[in-house]
Amino acid sequence: MSATSRRPRSLDSLAEDMQPQLGLRERKKLKTRVAIRRATYRLIAEQGYDATTVEQIAEAAEVSPSTVFRYFPTKEDIVLTDEFDPFIVAELRARPADEPFLESLRQVVVRATRLTLEHAPEETIQRTTLLVQVPALRARMMQSMATSSRLLCQVVAERTGREEGELEVRTYSMAVLAALYEATVYWAERDHEDDLVGLVERALEAIRDGLRP
Repeated sequence: MSATSRRPRSLDSLAEDMQPQLGLRERKKLKTRVAIRRATYRLIAEQGYDATTVEQIAEAAEVSPSTVFRYFPTKEDIVLTDEFDPFIVAELRARPADEPFLESLRQVVVRATRLTLEHAPEETIQRTTLLVQVPALRARMMQSMATSSRLLCQVVAERTGREEGELEVRTYSMAVLAALYEATVYWAERDHEDDLVGLVERALEAIRDGLRP
């Protein structure tokens, strides 16, 4: 089946396929997250982000508001969080140990980006559009990046033999995440007309090579 004829799925459903080692309990949790997120995107598309409440999301997902908050501490987290961090960490650890780390990261992130665009293009566009339009989402994204950075620090430390809490390791990890964030925002700001994979590669090249005159 071609990519153009394949039915789009949610990012969470794609993440489930990418993590086949999940046990039954984890899969049930993921299905609940999928239901909550799908309900959220549907409501936001119908009435806007600000008008959508957690109570409405819970009703649409057929769960209680307390269940929504158990899976997502804030409404912003429903839009921003996904299941890709563990996948990316696992894929990075599976790359050749002698491969330059930034090249390993490029390979993994490019693959993940292509998969999201292939399987969940509409959700990806909606998510990134909201990120640009809603100040609360941008603020929460900074906090989310800090969590992702801690995971990335572990892999960087393993590759380099450094301590994950070292300033250099933390700086490098956050710089990489900031580059990926800016590539995504740039894509959304330009009405998603550019090739996102190309933007991701350009952003990582800027980290690797710096700014040439």
